[in-house]
Amino acid sequence: MSAWNRSLAAAGITDPELRRDYGAQRRTVARFRRTAYLAVRLLLPSEVVPHVVVMTAVMHHGDNLLDTGPRPRREAAWASWQRRVRAGLESGASDEPLIRALLHTVGAYPRLRRTVEDYLRTAVAELEFDGFATEADYQDYVDAYSLPGFMLVAALLEPEDDDGSYRAACRTFIDGSQRLDFVNDLAEDLREGRTGIPAATLERFSVPADDLAAGRPSEGLRRLVDEQTGLARATLLESRGLVSLAAPAGRPLVRALIDIELLTADAARRRGTGLLSGAAGPPVPGAVRALARGRKAARQR
Repeated sequence: MSAWNRSLAAAGITDPELRRDYGAQRRTVARFRRTAYLAVRLLLPSEVVPHVVVMTAVMHHGDNLLDTGPRPRREAAWASWQRRVRAGLESGASDEPLIRALLHTVGAYPRLRRTVEDYLRTAVAELEFDGFATEADYQDYVDAYSLPGFMLVAALLEPEDDDGSYRAACRTFIDGSQRLDFVNDLAEDLREGRTGIPAATLERFSVPADDLAAGRPSEGLRRLVDEQTGLARATLLESRGLVSLAAPAGRPLVRALIDIELLTADAARRRGTGLLSGAAGPPVPGAVRALARGRKAARQR
C-alpha cells in the first residue's frame, strides 16, 4: 500500500469515489505547491495529511480564481465558486470533486465550517487589491485576505482549548510571510501591473513606480528590499511562539515552515535589486536540513 493510500486509510476515507476526489487534490497540490506538499507528507501524522492537502487545494483554487484574468471574469468566477461552496455546506453534497472532499474534511473537523465561511466572506479583498497607499492598508489586507486564507490550513493544527493565542500567533506568522511574498514576488507582481509594497514606502525610499515598472534598479530599491526583508524576518522570528501553541502533532511542520521562510527572507535580502528579475528561493541544503530536523521531531512524537 502506498504512503498516500495509508494516509487515506488512517483518515477513515474508504469510499472509492471520495478517495478519487482526495487523490485529485493531492495531484494538484503536489504539482503547484511541491515544497509544502513534501513538508506535509514528511512531518504530519498520516491521518491529518489528506485533510491538509484538501484545504491547501481549496486555498490554491481560490487564489487562482481571484488572481487570473480580467477583473470582470475574476468577479464572476469567484461569485460562482462562493455559491457552489455555500450550497455544498448547506446541503452536504456536491457534484464537484474538490467541494466533495472539502465537505468531508469539514465533517471530520467541524470547526472548519466557520473558517471556510470567514474565508468566503472576506476573500473579496483580493479582487479589490490593486496596491496599497500605506502600511495600514497592507495590514488591513492581511486581516481580510491573508489570515483567513492561511487559517484554512492552520485551523487543522489548532489546539482544542485555544483561547485566541494560536490565531494571534498565526496572524504574526502570516504578516511576516505575506510581507516577504510581496517583496520577493516583485517581478511577478509588476508584470501584473501592481505591487504589494505600499506607495508611502516607495516614496520614503525615493523609488518611483515608473522605475519599478521599467525594471530599473537603484540604491533606493536596494535599501527598500533590505528594510522589507528585515521587517519580514523580524516578524517571522516573533512568530516562533506559534510552534508551542500548535497542537503537538503539528509542531514539527510549523517549525519547519518558519525556518524555510526565514531562509527565503535571507535569500531575498541577498538578491536585493535582482528581485526585479525574479524571486529568490531558500537554499536547498538549508531547506533539506529544516525538513530533516522536522522529520526527526515528528518521529519522536
